[in-house]
Amino acid sequence: MFSKSSWVHLRIPFSWFLLPVFLFSLAISPNFKEHNILWVLIIVHLFLYPASNGYNSYFDKDEKSIGGLKNPPPVNKGLYYLALLFDLIALVLSLVYINTTFAIMILVYGAVSKAYSHPAIRLKKYAVTSWIITGVFQGLFTFLMCYVGINNYGIEQTFKAPVLVPGLLTSLMLWANYPMTQIYQHEEDSKRGDITLSIRLGIKGTFYFTGAFFTIAAGAFLWYFNEFLKPEYGFTFVLALLPVLIFFSIWFFRVQENPAKADYTHTMRLNLISSTFLNLFFLWLFLEVTQVQQYLNN
Repeated sequence: MFSKSSWVHLRIPFSWFLLPVFLFSLAISPNFKEHNILWVLIIVHLFLYPASNGYNSYFDKDEKSIGGLKNPPPVNKGLYYLALLFDLIALVLSLVYINTTFAIMILVYGAVSKAYSHPAIRLKKYAVTSWIITGVFQGLFTFLMCYVGINNYGIEQTFKAPVLVPGLLTSLMLWANYPMTQIYQHEEDSKRGDITLSIRLGIKGTFYFTGAFFTIAAGAFLWYFNEFLKPEYGFTFVLALLPVLIFFSIWFFRVQENPAKADYTHTMRLNLISSTFLNLFFLWLFLEVTQVQQYLNN
């Protein structure tokens, strides 16, 4: 029923780039269950995110590179229905294996992701609005959603500083990175009338903006570790960011010499390096914090 191209447009491997939010939420979870960890991971990264990717691809109908696909195949109506099916599966699994609060948050995320790309609303064409909303929902909202699911909590358990602060930090990171994900799509976005933040900033301006916001986000993380966890964690966090900073700096110098280097390949490499080292850091943080909790409980 569904063509191979429809499955390709779900871009399931792209979920790796968004995994740090889940792992950070897991790292600060005080009541996690192995069952919940597994199901939240499956629901969010194998169904919710791919559904959003597919829905976005269907309405964008990109002919050039998009996140996770250098040469995207043509889309068809089957992709639209496959994306909706994945949304439905994510919702049903949430109700069956997690709880109603988590399911409602899954539904809200899906609705916002559709508003991002659907032509009737198309938040994507509004540079600042889409930047803010994407950062909030892929960052803070997803962080809280995972926290609710992993710990089997209600939403009231998220209204406290030790949860909200790290959630906001994920949004800061995404606000720093978001314009960079658009830097190679200026021509394609302009053809559709989507004036993205990266188009507004220009190629060099996008690098300056990302560098400045990234510095703010890194400083905020260091403050968080000092105030809520352990200052030593901040040192490990900086080490995890070093490969990202090195690649970003080298790439920026190359782009200054040749703007054509602001391309898909370099963008995906930056995303891969950033997400991989952050995933490793937050996985390490989860193991470290868990050991501390176990020691205190004993």
